Amino acid sequence: MSSADTTQRSSRVRWWGLALIALAQFMVIMDASIIGVALPHMQTDLGFTQTNLSWVFNAYVIALGGLLLLGGRLSDLFGPRRMFATGWVVLGIGSLVAGFAGNVGVELTGRVLQGVGSALIAPAALTLLMMLFGSNPKELTKAMAFYGAAAPAGGTAGVFLGGVITEFISWQWVFFINVPIAVIALIATRPLMPGGKMGARGSVDVFGALTVTLGLAAVVFGIVRAEVEGWASDETWITLGIGVVLLIIFFVSQKVKKDPLMRLSIFRSPNLASANVAQLLLGAAWIPMWFFLNLYLQQVLGFTAFPAGAALLPMTILIMIGMIALAPRIIAAVGPKVPIVLGLLVLAAGLGWMSFIRPDGNYWVDAFGPSLLVAFGQVLAFIPSLQTAISAAPPEEGGLASGIVNTSYQVGSALGLAVVTAVAASYGASQLGNLEALTKGFSAAFITAGIISLLGALLALITFRTRAEAIESDPIGSGAAAS
Repeated sequence: MSSADTTQRSSRVRWWGLALIALAQFMVIMDASIIGVALPHMQTDLGFTQTNLSWVFNAYVIALGGLLLLGGRLSDLFGPRRMFATGWVVLGIGSLVAGFAGNVGVELTGRVLQGVGSALIAPAALTLLMMLFGSNPKELTKAMAFYGAAAPAGGTAGVFLGGVITEFISWQWVFFINVPIAVIALIATRPLMPGGKMGARGSVDVFGALTVTLGLAAVVFGIVRAEVEGWASDETWITLGIGVVLLIIFFVSQKVKKDPLMRLSIFRSPNLASANVAQLLLGAAWIPMWFFLNLYLQQVLGFTAFPAGAALLPMTILIMIGMIALAPRIIAAVGPKVPIVLGLLVLAAGLGWMSFIRPDGNYWVDAFGPSLLVAFGQVLAFIPSLQTAISAAPPEEGGLASGIVNTSYQVGSALGLAVVTAVAASYGASQLGNLEALTKGFSAAFITAGIISLLGALLALITFRTRAEAIESDPIGSGAAAS
């Protein structure tokens, strides 16, 4: 075989590898969203209350967000391909447990296992992407666009797929569908993914992984339970206090440990901290929007599972086209700061528009237009903040950087949903059957998410360096990220 043929085949394999990586990202996010349309059915069959129903989402996201740093560290130590494959095995097992669950406890156990598997897959996938395309900035931007489109597309497509499955098969299959996909991914991993490690040395910080995961879980649990126990109750503040103390212990331990789970000095890289804050607040605004828009369509407008999923399909199409065709051109033209700030502002505007929902409304007037506007905001902000957060780190810490940015988005999702759920419930979102109260609560949820997005835009405007400033400060590390 000639060298030209070998190069062509190598290039073809890399892009097939990107397809597998994008599938991984699609599945990680889809597993958070595919349950959206199925939630009312799961609530009836398994005995969830309206308030604790959000734990079907939170159990997955907390395990995912809390363990992503550990997943990134394991990827650096033992090799991203090995962790990528291991994650698919754990995800498949968790999906079987969640699908066969007959009560709340088993269901949440399965969701936690799914989160653990995804926490191994996600940072390994991003590290593998950098290994495949990191040497070519132009190809890297294109690869990041496909990868980035897979995330929000997985979120909204998961809603549509969940509607199809729930309407025509059963809600259990929103979990079982993961199993054959995991098998296919395992078969394809070795021939498509590069082997080897990223050069990291050291031990695994299990203590750090436990404190950050348990701390996050306690904070989210305290916020969600506050609606039931009251903000003045001892239980609420004791739970929140335990969570905060555990998170403080985590950060202190990371500062003093020889081989920390998260080397805090990595945030000195230009724009890395700002990009992660943008991702955190983007997740905190986007996920509550998705969660409560689903509930509005079903519990107020009366949509069944399939129409509710199909109603959000235009968002998926806009996000996929926008992130692949538009986002890379914008980044190349103006750098990351402008689209991040503008995207968060557009998202806030869409959420403000969405807050005008009516108890006697209809999809085309109350949901269609706002859903497209928030999708466009996501298109603008997601890719530049993601690429900046990954590219700013040195190559040997690619897994750590991947884990941090994924953690930022997922932690933002969990905390944002917890806060917005508490606000929505206080305005009536827990009163099933009362369309006026539900609509008022869901409207308050959209307003709160919009405020979070506005905060993200303001912080990005203040803290994000321009392309010229980033290159001048760190011409090797952040120049690609800012270009």
